Amino acid sequence: MELDLRDKTVIVTGAARGIGAVIAQRFAAEGARVTAFDLAFPEVPSPEGDEHASAHPVEQVVCNVTDPDSVRTAVDEVARRHGSIDVLVNNAGINMLGTVAELEWEQWRTCFDVNVGGVFLMSQAVAEHMKRAGSGRIINAASFAAIVPSVGSAAYAASKSAVVQLTRVLASELGPWDITVNAYAPGMVPTAMNGFAEMPAEAQDRLLDTLSLRRWESPDDVANLLIFLASDQASYLTGALLDISGGKLATQIPAVAHGR
Repeated sequence: MELDLRDKTVIVTGAARGIGAVIAQRFAAEGARVTAFDLAFPEVPSPEGDEHASAHPVEQVVCNVTDPDSVRTAVDEVARRHGSIDVLVNNAGINMLGTVAELEWEQWRTCFDVNVGGVFLMSQAVAEHMKRAGSGRIINAASFAAIVPSVGSAAYAASKSAVVQLTRVLASELGPWDITVNAYAPGMVPTAMNGFAEMPAEAQDRLLDTLSLRRWESPDDVANLLIFLASDQASYLTGALLDISGGKLATQIPAVAHGR
C-alpha cells in the first residue's frame, strides 16, 4: 500500500514535545512539509522523533490554539508560504484532574478552551483553505476517556466527548469539498502529563492489565494511524472515531499475561 504524502502541507498542533513532536517528525519523514504549532518551543530541540530522518525540516510557529487571532495569523502564514494546507492534526490537549466537587471553574474552562476550542478554531481556519483546494484531511485527538471515563476525569472526558461529536459534524459539513474529518482515541502513551512510566510497578501492572495487548502505547503507534488517515488510501473514511488504545475497549477483563 502506497501512502504517498510527499510535498503535502501538514500542520500539527501541540508539537513542541511529546507525542506531537513524534507525529510531526513522522510526517516529515514521509516527505511532507510540516509546521509544528505550539505555545513555545524548547531552545534545545526535543529528542522525540529524532530517529526519523526527514526530507524537510519541521518548521515551528508559535500559536495559541485558544486565541482566534493567533490561530488565523498562523494558519494564513502557512498557507501563504506553501500555497495550501492539506492535513491538520489537532493534537494539542490538556488534562485537568479532579472530581466534579473539586474542580475549579477555571480548570474546567481551560480544559474545554484547549481541547475543544482549539479544535474548533484550527478546523475553522484551515477549512477555508481546504475548501478552495477541494480536498483536505482534519484529524482530531480524542481519547478512550470519551467512551469509558474514569473517576476524576470529568473535564477531560467531557471535553474529549465533545471533540468526537464536533468531528462528526465537521465531517458532514465539509464532505461536499472532499474534506475528511476523523478522530482517534489513543490508549496509554507514557508522557510527562500522565506519568504512567514513573508509577510504582504494581500501579503500572493494574493499568496494563486493562489492555488486550498489555504494553504501553508508543507515539509511533499513534503516528502510524495518522499517516494512513492523511493518505489517499483513507479518502472514503470520514466521521469516524478510530480506537487505537491497544484493545482497552475490546473486553471488560482481558486475558492475564503469561507467567502472572
